[in-house]
Amino acid sequence: MEALTQIGESESTYLLLDRGLQFRITDAVNSMYNFDFERAERGFQVMRYTYPEHPLPDFLMGLSQWWKIAVATENKSHDALFLEYMDRTIEKAEAMLEKEPDNKEAAFFLAGAYGFQGRLYSERKNWTSAAFAGKNALNYLEMSRGEEELNPELLLGDALFNYFSVWIPKNYPLLRPVMLLFPKGDQELGLQQLEEVAENSFYARVEAQYFLFRLYASEEKEPFKALEITSYLHEKYPNNPYFHRFFARQLYAVGRGKEAMEVSLEILKRIEAGWTGYEANSGRYASFFAAQYLDRMGQYVTAKKYYLQTVAYGEELDFQESGYYLFALLQLGKISLDQGETSDAKRFFESVKEHAKRKHPAHKEARDLLKKNKL
Repeated sequence: MEALTQIGESESTYLLLDRGLQFRITDAVNSMYNFDFERAERGFQVMRYTYPEHPLPDFLMGLSQWWKIAVATENKSHDALFLEYMDRTIEKAEAMLEKEPDNKEAAFFLAGAYGFQGRLYSERKNWTSAAFAGKNALNYLEMSRGEEELNPELLLGDALFNYFSVWIPKNYPLLRPVMLLFPKGDQELGLQQLEEVAENSFYARVEAQYFLFRLYASEEKEPFKALEITSYLHEKYPNNPYFHRFFARQLYAVGRGKEAMEVSLEILKRIEAGWTGYEANSGRYASFFAAQYLDRMGQYVTAKKYYLQTVAYGEELDFQESGYYLFALLQLGKISLDQGETSDAKRFFESVKEHAKRKHPAHKEARDLLKKNKL
């Protein structure tokens, strides 16, 4: 009975657990994930007036900036404002922790804010700042653990800790000494916890789904599970270019080429029409998936158009070493060969050799085709 009383008291102090607030800001949160940032940020600004000392409104404002960054990471125009909001989150959460040293909610926001900062610093290859932010995030993740019976919002920290405390030493050996300072995690449990957060949380649901589909698509080799999540996210937030792009990618990954092409053509239309967040990075994915299906269907003229578009987007982004760019060039060379355009074919194959590392499969195939066809 005493334990139940303690849980009730904790719930009453955590703004994260305020169901009335969740109901009031559902529209703002959904608008953010649907890339209607103006509407979302109006709602978050109202929260800042209502709860001026709480980190939640600033965290959500920072999260809004993060999604502007995530869809086109080469664009640095949102970095400063993102970092400013996360710094404010940290400052307010630290003030909460000074008043109440065991406040799990404050630790959650500190872990989240430092974690997001670390993600940006890593993206910008600012490794010293990334390491500092990452170490702080891990410290506060550890502090925020252990209240999963309270609320799934706080379980996200446990989930990420369990998964990545095992994943990081395997993939980044240089960080093993840092990870030895923390308890050993459990990757399988981490995935289960992410699933629970994705199912039951309010603020952390979409972020958990984001991590899940990325992990299922790559680390866990579960492409159909990744497709299920991206399909849901695209249906729920149809104007989010990031989810739109990865829905097309997962359709392509599981062999549903025609559907991948149809979704990709819609992405390309939105880029042409100037929709928010639809830009060159989405374009290079979409152009490649459309080209691949048309290529397989023998529609070489149209396929060539989309391969050329893939190449153009890759050059716009300076992504000439990416697989999409290199294999688009390779296929352009093959189509040119079949059409008797040997000088074009040679140019495309030589371009592959110029941009690909020698051990890359595209480099080897381009070399072989040049030799075989005496180009």
